[in-house]
Amino acid sequence: MLAGALGAQEETRQARGRRVVDEALAALGGDAFLHMQDLVETGRAYSFYNAKLAGLSVATIYTRYLAPEAGKLGMRERENFGKKQDEGFLLFNEGGAWEVNYHGATPLEDQRFKNYQESGLLNIFYILRQRLSEPGLSYYSQGSDVLENQPVEIVDITDGDGRTVTVYFSRSTKLPLRQSFRRRNPTYGDFDTEVTAFAKYHSTGGGVLWPYDIRRERNGDKIYEMYSETVEINKDLGDDLFTLPANVKLLPKAK
Repeated sequence: MLAGALGAQEETRQARGRRVVDEALAALGGDAFLHMQDLVETGRAYSFYNAKLAGLSVATIYTRYLAPEAGKLGMRERENFGKKQDEGFLLFNEGGAWEVNYHGATPLEDQRFKNYQESGLLNIFYILRQRLSEPGLSYYSQGSDVLENQPVEIVDITDGDGRTVTVYFSRSTKLPLRQSFRRRNPTYGDFDTEVTAFAKYHSTGGGVLWPYDIRRERNGDKIYEMYSETVEINKDLGDDLFTLPANVKLLPKAK
């Protein structure tokens, strides 16, 4: 009888977790969100080192979704810097990652590219857009709580490779407010905790909501903030935006 009761409780937690995730998808735009092909975010980006401001810029982030494939990041991204988008850019695609400026294109170090891919796979918006039908994905409700004076539902989402992200959803709006996951530090062998907070959701047009304020922390220290002024979807972004220019000089890989 005890085993049966525990089994029923397990099913209830899984069902609750999936329900919360489905409600979040509906709140973000439902079918319109699922059919979003690309995204352009423009605003102010801040980077931090040792909790101190290390850089700031006007940034335009271009994202395009690809056909989903289990275990692989089906997304390309380009981050342009400067009001005129002429201060260089970062480029991420299936083949690698580069920092591009007037000197040329420098491949980013392997660990940074690996971290980017893992962070993308565990991003709640990517999960909702690309991974909901992926085999092996599971949902487990951790119940309700209060986060910064807001009642929330907490759900652990685990993929087939055993990676888990914990997401806090607003009980009133159903939207994601925060997520966290742990990543092993390759230098020290312990774990880093990565936390991302989402706020100030606005309509992008086309029936999709998106957070205009995004903040990332690592082990309690702020590492990145993005305050968007505009967010647009379905801009028919072309392949050329996400590939290295043909005449760019290739530089040695960053160390």
